[in-house]
Amino acid sequence: MIEFLHILGGLLGSAMLAGGVLVIAGVGETFAQKAGVYNLGLEGLISLGAVTAVATVAATESLTVACLAAAAVGIVTGIMFAGVTVVMKANQVISGLALSFLGVGLAAWLGDNYAGQRSAVIFEKVPIPFLSGIDTIGPAFFNHPIPVYLAFFLLPPLAHYVMFYTRLGLSIRAVGENPAAADATGVGVTLIRSGAVVFSCAMAALAGAYLTLVFVPSWSETVVGGRGWIAIALVIFAGFRPLMVGVGAFLFGLVTAFGFLAQARGMDIPPTLLSSLPYLLTVGFMMLPLITSRRGRRNLADPPAALGAPYYRDER
Repeated sequence: MIEFLHILGGLLGSAMLAGGVLVIAGVGETFAQKAGVYNLGLEGLISLGAVTAVATVAATESLTVACLAAAAVGIVTGIMFAGVTVVMKANQVISGLALSFLGVGLAAWLGDNYAGQRSAVIFEKVPIPFLSGIDTIGPAFFNHPIPVYLAFFLLPPLAHYVMFYTRLGLSIRAVGENPAAADATGVGVTLIRSGAVVFSCAMAALAGAYLTLVFVPSWSETVVGGRGWIAIALVIFAGFRPLMVGVGAFLFGLVTAFGFLAQARGMDIPPTLLSSLPYLLTVGFMMLPLITSRRGRRNLADPPAALGAPYYRDER
């Protein structure tokens, strides 16, 4: 029994650690899609954020500067992406795919000198007093680096509050559902959509910094491993709700952690199946809303009505 609890605690703790990347990127993507813009460039943005964090921390040995540098890369990239998709009204899917492939390739080139090297400085564990001492649950949930706490305990509730209980959130949802009506009431559609896109890009880059400074403290071309695409699927599974993004990210982290545990304990499960479990879960995430939705009825889990559609203001 004691061994089982020990294994369970380790599994839950690893799930928290692995899921943090998806929470950060997924919350940012939720804001972009709620505003009516597909940001399919997450894979490239996470890659750029990851290599930027590794390079910056190698030069400065400052975790704060590394995170700020990653966020800055995301913001600059987001401004350009918003200019193309929101202002110039280019096809969002094609633009996002281009950003994804460009980011992955550029990160591989920039990170060539850092490949395989351990990050010079990483976030260390900060146990929460009293709570970290609880059997099984304490070490699993309350003995992590600070970014893990921020990703799971602060970011989703804060994003939920902003999205559903503030005027800004109302404007974001309005331009995603009916930009013409929002424009008629004085809401700046271009400004709101551009801001949501820049925010999503910055969060994706910060997710990359989390990846190489918290979860996998080194850089390689394969370190992102499709997490950008999984984060996009996670937003759909979560019904475009930030709180559910956190839940879905934890479930994904649990599957990932189980794969690591099964390999470490030599379970008689094909390694290829274990490595594919997170991606099989992603397919399930994509299908679940279709299975559970009621035909002919819209609800909060449905995508915004104007998602992916550029807004052309009627000047008549």
